[in-house]
Amino acid sequence: MLTVYQLPGRPYPLGSTWDGKGTNFALFAAHAQKVELCLYDEQGTEVGRVEIAERDHHVFHCYIPDIGPGQLYGYRVHGAYEPVNGHRFNPNKLLIDPYAKAISGDVIWHSAVFGYDLEGEKDDLSFSETDSAPYMPKSVVVDMTYDWGDDKPLQIPYNQSVIYELHVKGFSKLNPLIPKSQRGTYAGLAHPASIQYLKSLGITAVELMPVHQFVSDGHLIERGLNNYWGYNTIGFFAPESRYSSSGTSGNQVSEFRDMVKALHAAGIEVILDVVYNHTAEGNEKGPTLSFKGIDNFTYYRLEENNKRYYTDYTGTGNTLNSRMPTVLRFIMDSLRFWIQEMHVDGFRFDLASTLARGLHDVDRLGAFFDIIHQDPIISKVKLIAEPWDLGEGGYQVGKFPPGWAEWNGKYRDLMRRFWKGDRGTLGQFAKRFLGSPDIYMQDYRRPTASVNFITAHDGFTLQDLVSYNERHNMANGDNNTDGEAENHSWNCGVEGQTDDNNINALRARQKRNFLATLLLSQGIPMITSGDELGKTQKGNNNAYCQDNEISWIDWENKDEGLLKFTQNLIKLRLKHPSLRRKEWIVGDRIDSDGLLDIAWFSPSGKIMETADWQADSSGSIGIFLHGEGIQGKAENGDDILDVHFFLIFNAHHEGVTFKLPEEKYAPKWSVEISTDEGINPKAQFEAESSIEVGGRTLMVLRAG
Repeated sequence: MLTVYQLPGRPYPLGSTWDGKGTNFALFAAHAQKVELCLYDEQGTEVGRVEIAERDHHVFHCYIPDIGPGQLYGYRVHGAYEPVNGHRFNPNKLLIDPYAKAISGDVIWHSAVFGYDLEGEKDDLSFSETDSAPYMPKSVVVDMTYDWGDDKPLQIPYNQSVIYELHVKGFSKLNPLIPKSQRGTYAGLAHPASIQYLKSLGITAVELMPVHQFVSDGHLIERGLNNYWGYNTIGFFAPESRYSSSGTSGNQVSEFRDMVKALHAAGIEVILDVVYNHTAEGNEKGPTLSFKGIDNFTYYRLEENNKRYYTDYTGTGNTLNSRMPTVLRFIMDSLRFWIQEMHVDGFRFDLASTLARGLHDVDRLGAFFDIIHQDPIISKVKLIAEPWDLGEGGYQVGKFPPGWAEWNGKYRDLMRRFWKGDRGTLGQFAKRFLGSPDIYMQDYRRPTASVNFITAHDGFTLQDLVSYNERHNMANGDNNTDGEAENHSWNCGVEGQTDDNNINALRARQKRNFLATLLLSQGIPMITSGDELGKTQKGNNNAYCQDNEISWIDWENKDEGLLKFTQNLIKLRLKHPSLRRKEWIVGDRIDSDGLLDIAWFSPSGKIMETADWQADSSGSIGIFLHGEGIQGKAENGDDILDVHFFLIFNAHHEGVTFKLPEEKYAPKWSVEISTDEGINPKAQFEAESSIEVGGRTLMVLRAG
C-alpha cells in the first residue's frame, strides 16, 4: 500500500485536477459525514486510501503530491443510510467521481454494486456490507493539455445546416475502408474514409448519439444484449471508453478531441446528444454507482411524501433534480466542459422537458433555461431540445424559449401520413412545409426553431418505414411489446422484404419522396445515418439493445442510387437560399412583378381556394417559391436573391395531370429533381403546359 500524503488543496474545480506536480481532488457531498479517496493500480488493486480532511461549502477536498495522469481512483462516502429520508450512504460501495474526465472499465453486474442486501432477497431498506470495488469501473486522473492548433467553432448558421444523426460505433463498424482496430471508434469517425464520405454527402453537422460514459443494464447483459444507444449515463464529463481505440486510461479524451478537430477541419460541426434528465442508477431497486451514494437527497427528485421513492419523468426510474442549485451547476459545468475543453458545437437534449420541470408542471421559464440564456459560453452554441418527457404535460413542442431549436415530432408524423396517402392532411402539410409557423412563429422564433425529420434512431429506418406496417422487435426479448406501436408506416403492399419489382420500385420512390420533402421544407433538416444508403433493421423499431449488424451500417450493400439522389438534394438545398430561409414566408407581394412570395396551386393550374384545401381529394399540390421574395438580408447587407421554384407534390396513388402556372410566374420551367426516375432530368416545359405527374411523385421545377 502507498503512503498517501495529503495537503488541503482547493474545493474548486470539482473533480480531479492535475497541475503537473500532483492532483487536487474535490467532491460535493452536502449530507455526507466522511469521504475516503481510494487509489487503484491498473489491475484494480487498491494501493492507497486517505480520509479527506478538508471540507468547505459542502465540498470535501485534498491535494495529493506526485499523483498524475492515468491514476485510477474512486470514493467511499460515509453517512446515514435512511432511504425513507432520502439518504443512501454506504461506504462499502466504491463510487465514480461525478466530475471524472475519464472512466476505465465497465460495471460488472454483481449483487455487490447494490447498496442494499440483494442476495438476501431483502428490500432496499436493508444494508449491504459487500465491497463493490472489484465490480466497479474506476475514475481516471487526466492530463487535459491538448494542442488544438487553429481549431475554433464553425458557427454554421441554422438555416445553412443539414444535421446527420449517427452512432459512433455503428457508423464505421463495418466499413472495409477503415482499419479493423479503428472501426466503431472515435478514430474510425475521424478516419479519412469517414470524413470523405461525410463531405461527399454534403451534411454540415454530425449529431452523435450519447458519447458520455454509460452503463448497460444488468437485465440486458443477462439476455446477451447491450445498451447500444447509450441513454444511460453515469459519467457526464467522460467520453465513452467503449469507443476508444487507443486505451481507457485517459486516452479516450485525446482520441475524442482528435475526432472533433478532424471533423472541424472538414467543415463539419459536432453536436452531442446528451442525457441530463436521469442517470444509470435507476430507482430504489437500482445500483449504487455514483450520485446515489454521494448525495442521493440532493441529486435526485424524490417523492414528497416518501423520499424512499424516486420521481420518474423519464421512464428510467429516476430524474435528476435540476431544481437544486448544485445539480444545475453540475449540468452547466458539464456543458461548459464539452464546449471549452472538447470543442463541441452544440447539444441535443434528450427528454428536455424534464429539465424544465418546477415542482410538478413543465415551466418553460424554469431556472435551467434562465441560466443557459445568461451563460456567455453555453448560450452561443446550438441548443436543440427533444421537447417531451413521460410526465403529465410533458409534450412541449413549440414551447421552448427563443434561441432553442426543437425536434418537431409533428412534422415527422404529418409527412409520414401525407405520403402514406391519409386524407385530410393537405392543410397541415402546408404548415409543416413552411417550418411550422403555427408552432414556432410566436416569441420571435424563426423557421429554424423546427428540426425536421422523417426518421431518427428511435423508430423505423427509412427503408423499414416503407417496408413494414408493424414493428418486429422479437430480438429485443420483450415479446414484441417494446417500441412505438403507431408508426404511420406503410409497407407498400407486402410486409418485409419481397422480390416483387413493382413494390420495390414504389418503396424506392417513397424513400426519395421522404428525403426530398425533408430537404425542401423550411427549417433544419435532420437525416438519420444510413437512411441515404437503404439501411434496414428488419422491422425492428427499437434497436436500443442491438449492438450488432441489425444496427450497424452495411457498407457493402449500400444503395448507390439513393445515395446519389440524397447528395444532389443536399447540394440543391445549400445552393439555393429560397429552400433554406432564415425568416418566415409571410405571403408578401413582391413589388418587381406583383407576385406573392409564395403561391399554392391546384392541379388545374389555379391558385388554391378554401374548397381545394378542404377537399384534399387528390393529395396533390403545387408550390411557387418566389426567388426575390426572401425575407431578411445577406451577411453583407444585400438582398437575398434566388431563382423561382415550382414544387409539385402528388401523394395520390394515381397519376395527376398538373397544369403549370401562367407566364407571369415564369415563361419556362426546367426539371431540377424528380422522384420518378422515368422523368427526363433535362425536360423543359412552357408556362401553362400540362405535365403528367405519376402517382406518389415529387417534382422540383426551376424557372428558366
